[in-house]
Amino acid sequence: MTQPPPPPNQPPGGFPPPNQPPNQPPGGYPPPAGGFGAPTPPPPPQGQPGYGYPGGQAPQPGYGYPGQPSQQPQQPQQPYQQPVPPPYGYPNQQQPQQPYGYPTAPQQHVPAPGPGGGGRKLSAQAQIVIAAVVAVALIVGGGIWYANSGSDTSTDAKPTGGTTQAPNGGGDGGGSGGGAGNGLGGNGKEKPGEKTNARLAFRVDVPKVPDTTPVDGSWITDKTFVKTGINSVVGYDIDKGTVSWTIPLAGQVCGASRHKTEDNKVPVLFEEKKRVAPRYYQSCNQVGMLDLNTGKLLWSASVSGGGDEKARFSEVTLGAGTVAAGGTDGGAAFDAATGKVLWKPQSNDQNCYDMGYGGGAGLIAVRKCGKYGAQTVLVQNLDPKSGKPLSQFKMPQGVEYASVVSSKPLVVAANVGDAADDGSSISDFFSIDEKTGKLRTKITANADRYAAECGSTSVEECSQALVGDDRLYLPTEEHEGSTGEYGDETNEIVAFSLADGKMAPEKADAGDGYVLMPLRMDGGDLIAYKVPPHDKGGQLVSVHAGTMKSTLLLENPSDEGSRDIETSFSITGAELLYSDGRFFISGTYANKPRESGSTLDKKYLAVSFSTRG
Repeated sequence: MTQPPPPPNQPPGGFPPPNQPPNQPPGGYPPPAGGFGAPTPPPPPQGQPGYGYPGGQAPQPGYGYPGQPSQQPQQPQQPYQQPVPPPYGYPNQQQPQQPYGYPTAPQQHVPAPGPGGGGRKLSAQAQIVIAAVVAVALIVGGGIWYANSGSDTSTDAKPTGGTTQAPNGGGDGGGSGGGAGNGLGGNGKEKPGEKTNARLAFRVDVPKVPDTTPVDGSWITDKTFVKTGINSVVGYDIDKGTVSWTIPLAGQVCGASRHKTEDNKVPVLFEEKKRVAPRYYQSCNQVGMLDLNTGKLLWSASVSGGGDEKARFSEVTLGAGTVAAGGTDGGAAFDAATGKVLWKPQSNDQNCYDMGYGGGAGLIAVRKCGKYGAQTVLVQNLDPKSGKPLSQFKMPQGVEYASVVSSKPLVVAANVGDAADDGSSISDFFSIDEKTGKLRTKITANADRYAAECGSTSVEECSQALVGDDRLYLPTEEHEGSTGEYGDETNEIVAFSLADGKMAPEKADAGDGYVLMPLRMDGGDLIAYKVPPHDKGGQLVSVHAGTMKSTLLLENPSDEGSRDIETSFSITGAELLYSDGRFFISGTYANKPRESGSTLDKKYLAVSFSTRG
């Protein structure tokens, strides 16, 4: 899923280099290490402790206070073992390994052997007939066939110190419904315009810098494309690309929220001074609120980190009207309207500290408590104004970090026991009832099968994982397309119920040569980017959440010059935005230009493709 760190100027994972020879894989996605149909080890022994809310089930009296001891007798603690899905195909029979992408045979009941040593055996003719039926199913099914059997999930984890929670039907009836009759999707705002063929609308050159400089942050309004620059944030006319306004800052932007208010206000982090040689670094200790409509810095603030030093931050988010910043020096929360400090997490005798926050419709804190080597990770749903926990979920043993995918409904990703060794930082997704802190279900996401990823130590840096309609949407890893030819790799987007963890029967197919990357929810539907093959332009599609069928919104030009520009970005490290017939790709780092001066080395801060005009 994630490639080893590339050389400078190449964030991890990405498009192939320009002028790539024919029949090369698109988008820099590696072929899967394994595949559907590969044998899996037996499930772990039953009876191991479940996950859940610390004993007592009540929120703590003060912010961040760890859970009270359970009133039930303590059981010996066992090491966490990742639940393993049952083998694909026939039960209790050794199956030959099939190529990735082939459907597995449906499970059938096998008579239990009698005292004499076996059940009724099938005749040779009957076995031939069954084999023929399975072969026809393979041909008719085509692509990947996903059984809605829950084989990719584990739902047997129960909250400790309480009773089993019955699955909540939620928005999708538990994920068992299918097709247009499941009542999902179709309410997205993004619709195809009069034309879907896009043109290259404008380009923004990378600013000249003496050393690698972060330029995280890009947003769009109805009039403006906004992008972080050097010691500034710049607004560009959404169609022409001309500069509309510039917000000067004391130093470089060093963190940006992915959430903004309905009236286009967004928080950022920036450094207290401009960078100068030779150190070319300043402390990231300023929090500010930008108005993207007017191009103004509304307020800025900082807090003490102990002594005479200001607290340094690495992440900032916006949740339910509160701006929350977190980092190695702790956290702080500010009123979004005024910048007034609302609260700071307080230290306690459990050595608890906030690792960071997840925003959106709610505000979630990820805390770590305990002595080094025996620490516990807590996920807390906070009252955004006071910082007090409304509920709390204790992550299982073997979790050192957790990432918030969604605050409402609450979905958290984690790498349990370092099971995901591909750099994705995801082995499992935890669907949590944010009101009670109880685990609804756990969805095991095999790193060899699914392409979502999160920052290894970041709380809100997940990509390609979307939550909507009480479902979790994930892209699969690349696999061989229907032609079997090198270069036609493809993938799908699949959906899991957040109520019971079951996989929905529908899936969105990328099509041979394309790879689907989910970008954002659009109402109940999905907006996704189709990473193109080497000889075509990329596409933006709307995926209907009910049928998982795709509708083309925009297709980039396929001429060599446009393709070179589109693929000049490391696509899994870039910021991708789509709205109303306009598609923007922007980088997250500005680098010192290479001395070669080759046109092949030409880099852009941002580019826009548009069906407008």
